Amino acid sequence: MLLFRRNSESKEFNNFFRNILGFVPRHTELYHIALTHRSLSGNHKGHRINNERLEYLGDAVLGAVVAEFLYKKYPFQGEGFLTEMRSKIVSRRSLNGLANQIGLLDLIEYQRGQAGAFKSIGGDAFEALVGAIYIDRGFKFTRKVIIERILRIYLDVDSVASTDWNFKSKLIDWGQKNHKKVSFEIVRTFTQGRDHRRQYETRVLINGQPQQTAIDYSIKSSEQAAAERTYRDLESKGIIKSK
Repeated sequence: MLLFRRNSESKEFNNFFRNILGFVPRHTELYHIALTHRSLSGNHKGHRINNERLEYLGDAVLGAVVAEFLYKKYPFQGEGFLTEMRSKIVSRRSLNGLANQIGLLDLIEYQRGQAGAFKSIGGDAFEALVGAIYIDRGFKFTRKVIIERILRIYLDVDSVASTDWNFKSKLIDWGQKNHKKVSFEIVRTFTQGRDHRRQYETRVLINGQPQQTAIDYSIKSSEQAAAERTYRDLESKGIIKSK
């Protein structure tokens, strides 16, 4: 029994899988679940059905595939480099960008009036899609799709290696070199939208003085965003010298 009343043979759906991912799904219902945001959850025997469980699974599968890919691509790089590279590739910023590039955003079902509140909807759906492919076709097939149809076509990995990403570490390193204490504080936590998902507002402090703030769905992500805003602000003022 279908949980979601959608046309499994829609032109957009079929074109995406055939032209972008290079295969035809065996269990289309599984992929519809992967493309269903929690704001439009279905219901089955009292349980909410959306892409969050598949997102959890896809996160683990994607991390393993990317780790192996980087291990083989950079045989002489150390653990620190490989870890940071993997973090860059599977970050919400990167996955959101990939989702947009491959046209995944057009297939996601969500509460349209709240689009602005779902900052990571594309990245979440991308991970859920990976989870769906894994359940449908297994690890070996999923690995091939990720590497051959995504990483090698839509991601310039060497360019990623030279991209600034971890602004929290960069800001802390700058502080240590210039004898300034960099710290973070949670300004507030709150819930928003129909799903009441918790969000965090974090502020950067330098020697106890408040700097930029940012809001995100995890403390780690909000710290990273606040650090980037602060770093960019200090750069624009000439306090941090651009390289």
